[in-house]
Order: sequence, then C-alpha cells, then structure tokens
Amino acid sequence: MKIRFACLPGYEAILPKPSLASGALPDWLKAMPATAASRVLLEAEVRTVKQCPPFVDAMQSGILFPLAADVRVENGEFSWNWDAPSSGSRMTRSPIGVHAPEQATGLPGAPSGQFVVKFNNFWTVELPEGWSMLFTHPANRTDLPFHTFSGVVDCDRWKSGHVHFPAVWTDPCFAGTLPAGTPVAQGWPIKRDNLDLEFAGMDADAFRDHEALLDSLDERSGAYRRGFRARRR
Repeated sequence: MKIRFACLPGYEAILPKPSLASGALPDWLKAMPATAASRVLLEAEVRTVKQCPPFVDAMQSGILFPLAADVRVENGEFSWNWDAPSSGSRMTRSPIGVHAPEQATGLPGAPSGQFVVKFNNFWTVELPEGWSMLFTHPANRTDLPFHTFSGVVDCDRWKSGHVHFPAVWTDPCFAGTLPAGTPVAQGWPIKRDNLDLEFAGMDADAFRDHEALLDSLDERSGAYRRGFRARRR
C-alpha cells in the first residue's frame, strides 16, 4: 500500500518523519528479560511479554507519528525553542497546543479543569480510495507521560488537511524534555468495508482442530509464533 505524506514548504529539512513502527521498538522492550522468576508460581520461570508475539506485533505494526520538536516540561509548563519557518500557511508553527478543559467535559479519565494537550502534526496523510486511518496512543507505551486519544480519519478524502493528536497528560510529576521524534500517535490503515458477523457452534472438524491446537500449546512453547504468526516486513 502506498501512503503519501506531505509537509508545508520549508519544513522538510527540519521535521522528523513518520516511520514504520517495525523499526522503532523502545529501548525498554529490548532490555526486558525474556523470562522472570514468579513469586506466585513458587519462583518458577515464566515468559515475559517480550515473548508474547501479539504484544510485540502491536508495537511494530502501522506507522508512528513523531513529536515535531523538543518540548521542555517543568512545573506544569511547556516550552520549546524551534525555529520553524513561515510558510505562508495559517497552520500554527507551535509543536504543541491545547484544547480548553471544557472540551473534555464528562470524559472519563480527563482531570477536571486541566487543559487537553494537542500534539500538532505537520504531515498530511494520503491513503488509497476506500481507506481510513485509526490514530491512537502508541501501542503498549505506558512509559510515556501522556495518553493520546483515539480517532479515525478518512485520509483518502482528508488528504490535504492535517490530523493533530489530543492527549491527556497523565504524569503530573514529569519534568524534563520530550525530545523531537518521541512517538505521540500510532496509525493503522483500515479499509471501510461493511462488517458481516456470523456465529455458530463448532462442528466436529472445527472442534478437532481446536483440541489439536491446545495440544500443541501444551507440548511446546511458542506454537503461535512458529506456526501461525505472519511475517512482518
């Protein structure tokens, strides 16, 4: 699938580019042990989520959208020093903005009276006809001091407009710099097809396959990874 990105004139040399998530796994996942002793299971060695293919594949699927510039956070204040060019567009040159607190009225998890952070994205996204993109918080990135809201945008039609990423700031004690390139959203293309749901009990063949699969899980670890996991590029 061809996905096209475009930025305002003069920005291409200074902007971090969206990237395939497959090449951007965080350092903490790489450093995580593959197994750990479980106190619950009498010190038996158990596999960590590092060995869970669905957990890892969620993190390395789709596209990561980066923070445009270094943002300093201190005492609840955000600041930046970014010499973004004037392109003649009415698009803001700030890497981060806000939504008024009232716009999150009634939203569970949104602190009362707190501004909603908005990460400004300077890349347009163009998808093929019939495709939309699901934008959401980077998968399994609980280490980030914010939580990005989810949204679906019809990027085959909204190809000339920008998609920005509102988020709740979840770590009031955070102080430091969010570096340019920090993933602030993850996107997955989704086809706009009607869904047809079908339900049935297992027939004899399906039940036999189910039992055989359970046997393979008991006999050898990594059955899903070896026999069912699709290769990702």
